[in-house]
Amino acid sequence: MNVSFLQELLNSVAEQGRQLLPWGSGEQEDILTLSRALMTGRGEASGVAIAQQILERWRALQPSERQAFYTFLADGLSPDPRTVQERARAYLTTPTPDALSTLQRAVESPRQEFFRRLNLAPGATSAIVELRRDVLRLLPDFPEYRLVDADLRHLLASWFNRGFLVLRRIDWNTPAVILEKIIAYEAVHEIKGWDDLRRRLEPADRRCFAFFHPSLVDEPLIFVEVALTADMPAAIAPLLAVPAGKGKQPAPTTAAFYSISNCQAGLRGISFGNFLIKQVVEELARDLPSLTTFVTLSPVPGFARWLARGLSQGDTSIVSDQERAVLAGLGGDAWTTAETMEARIKPPLLGLAAKYFLGGKSEDGRPLDPVARFHLGNGARLERINWPADRSARGLREAHGLMVNYLYDLKEIEANHEAYANEGKVVASRGVRALAKSPDRMPVTQRLLNVALDTSSGKSEPATPPRAEPPRRA
Repeated sequence: MNVSFLQELLNSVAEQGRQLLPWGSGEQEDILTLSRALMTGRGEASGVAIAQQILERWRALQPSERQAFYTFLADGLSPDPRTVQERARAYLTTPTPDALSTLQRAVESPRQEFFRRLNLAPGATSAIVELRRDVLRLLPDFPEYRLVDADLRHLLASWFNRGFLVLRRIDWNTPAVILEKIIAYEAVHEIKGWDDLRRRLEPADRRCFAFFHPSLVDEPLIFVEVALTADMPAAIAPLLAVPAGKGKQPAPTTAAFYSISNCQAGLRGISFGNFLIKQVVEELARDLPSLTTFVTLSPVPGFARWLARGLSQGDTSIVSDQERAVLAGLGGDAWTTAETMEARIKPPLLGLAAKYFLGGKSEDGRPLDPVARFHLGNGARLERINWPADRSARGLREAHGLMVNYLYDLKEIEANHEAYANEGKVVASRGVRALAKSPDRMPVTQRLLNVALDTSSGKSEPATPPRAEPPRRA
């Protein structure tokens, strides 16, 4: 009701402000003229009216006209180089607080003030997020728009500060308008209609939580799906399958985060996931005292691409000749269905996956895998590599069926985060580290033994693995 009242109030102010504009209704003014007028510092009411008209014009622009508008934002609303130089010289000559403040005002992009004023219009925050999504789409062809994106990202990071976000549980009683968006925004494991969504929300051993922002009514920003289980999951199909419908189950000990989806493309690069996971862990721990383990079952989106490069380059430091011979012709799904092929491929594939996580680094020294960067940066530990774990077309295409568990140990999160942030260290269990040893120096029997390590305790003593059941399809 408060949000609705505020929207009505802003609409009223905008309508009143239209009467104060020198061009009346403003229908004859183009978006560039309106944008310049917005920056002249008129009164609040007329500023709201101008901002509203700019957004109306922007929504109606053709692609070429939008590009012209973004070019105006990039070129016409940049800091004045001569003023910046003068203020910088003045500060270097006399480095006083006043000189520094003057320099900061000169350096700040006028675009930021433009977007702040544009945000006066009713519904402007949502439109500005959509505008950034459009700018991001055009960046590959128009790199000069990076200036516009940088200012938008700076402002949106402030507007979507954690203090403004609201955590809500999503269940089968959540309004349909939000449930429809959960179906549409699911980015990890497709939700195939309402029945599939109900299987993920209604059972007692399922949870879903989302962050919302007061300015984006009924629009989730990010959501996480959770399965409450008796142990750490090793495959996705059982989590997505139709519930068995058994009687009363024992209290769960493990919360498995199996899908985290960002919903707003215009907020890319503005992280909510770290806050989401930590708050959901706190909520679950408070509501379900039986929970002792918080873990993910995560995809490995870059592994197949990394392995393909290693196989094609002939670099034995990445893929040994023995592994190359075993994995020749890797692809399709025949090798994931024949038990003899699984037994043959599993050891080298797990070893290479461990190398990928522990040794595969980007130019900035961080792990190649984006999901790994996210969870390790949040203080998780790479706990276990599972195969075969995802037999979907996407899972086979991106990771040859691999999935991994990241463990959120509440006692170690801060230390793990510091090790990753300060040293770029990939915190991993002893079992995962053992898998990364060179297969040429490790007997096959030892490698098979490492697969059965009890990684949930982080110890190196071998454990008898549970008998794996064939994954069931959802």
